[in-house]
Amino acid sequence: MANLIFLANLATTLMMTGLIWFIQIVHYPLFARVGEPDFALYARAHSHMTTWVVFPLMTVELVTTVMLLIQRPTVISAQMAWIGLILVVIIWGATGLLSVPQHNILANGFDAGAQQKLVATNWVRTVAWSLRSGLVLWWTAKIIESLKH
Repeated sequence: MANLIFLANLATTLMMTGLIWFIQIVHYPLFARVGEPDFALYARAHSHMTTWVVFPLMTVELVTTVMLLIQRPTVISAQMAWIGLILVVIIWGATGLLSVPQHNILANGFDAGAQQKLVATNWVRTVAWSLRSGLVLWWTAKIIESLKH
């Protein structure tokens, strides 16, 4: 069971890391080019549609991260599992405290300050997910190495 939990955690973390880099480098910067007449509609649709993609992945990542504290492959130390959880808490905190408020402003129409703050503060999530990817890939290497023995 611990291996299935780990695999779900690995998959969701890697998917979210790829997605957050796309959002950071391409999607959020392009908000500035949508144009004012339709921006509020675009921003609301973006938030609604994006939630259908990211919320299930983030939820599975969170749940499996917590589960790995309880039931983890033997090569993953408790300390490393806690680091994984801390990174997930940072991601969820940055989402709720930094990203969502900017999206709420943008839902009412384009605001250059909110868009720029969204791009700037999204680096917190981008870095945290990148660190999580490094962590879960390191865990993967340790699991593969343990299988050789």
